[in-house]
Amino acid sequence: MSLQRYVIKRLLVMIPVLLGVTVITFFMVHLIPGDPIDYITAFSDISPEQKEALRAEYGLNDPIYVQYVDWITNAAQLDFGQSIITERPVAQEITDRLPYTLLMGGMALGVALVTAIPTGIVAAYYEGTKIDEASRVFALFGIAMPNFWLGLILILVFASTLQMFPVLPPTAEGLLSVQMIVYTILPAIALGTASTALLMRLMRSSMVEELNKEYVTMARAKGLPERTVIRKHVLKNSLISVVTVTALQIAFLISGAVVVEIVFSYPGIGRLLVDRVGQRDFPVIQALVLIIGVSVLVMNLIADIVYAYLDPRIRY
Repeated sequence: MSLQRYVIKRLLVMIPVLLGVTVITFFMVHLIPGDPIDYITAFSDISPEQKEALRAEYGLNDPIYVQYVDWITNAAQLDFGQSIITERPVAQEITDRLPYTLLMGGMALGVALVTAIPTGIVAAYYEGTKIDEASRVFALFGIAMPNFWLGLILILVFASTLQMFPVLPPTAEGLLSVQMIVYTILPAIALGTASTALLMRLMRSSMVEELNKEYVTMARAKGLPERTVIRKHVLKNSLISVVTVTALQIAFLISGAVVVEIVFSYPGIGRLLVDRVGQRDFPVIQALVLIIGVSVLVMNLIADIVYAYLDPRIRY
């Protein structure tokens, strides 16, 4: 099967998966007690008749399947409707926050890759030594430590006690300002530590497996320098499994940013999602979950495509 046909086939398979995600999300959101009208009228003197009029205005009195069909039809045209709480377009609500989450996720992934791959290579090359044991301890710590707890520790030590980083995000600065990037360092570390540990152990395991294969023994027997054996032969083959997990980690960093953004009061889509769940802002919640679902599927597709480059033996 050619690459083009494979990509088309995978895209077609994504359609029913996304529909399933939207159905589950839509109906679960509507099972939450209360609705946006209850939230926005909680502290106002408004009659039940006026509440019902507001529900009718936003289509909340329609049968739930009618609401779903209307929403999914508009979403297919990239029209996510209007926020019931702020009365702003949902797309604008998300585009205002998404760059911040992408910045934090990109920094977290960068820290993970820059740290995990070299460390995994060194741990595999010195298998069974104290260096290997130290990397294992770090990996266990990184995987076992909840990111919200790590975030609180980082705030306490580096922001509150040592005052090396700001406690709250800057409000008047742009996305790529120095102040914002400096503030994003701690959230990125808290978010990316688990990914660093996982990728490091995976890189180490893949390297150990490749180093024990016959082609490595043959390359060494031919007199190739050890650096050449590692860089040109072992590393490329070891990266195949790492690519898969890295793609999944990208989607995890986007969805897993929810807790970290709450801990650090970070102005991303994770915090937006939690805020709007509390406010029962159905259109924003549904759009955010759909975006997260699409990101997971797209990252899986990208990982499968990259396979062919890293290992020509793979055929679609």
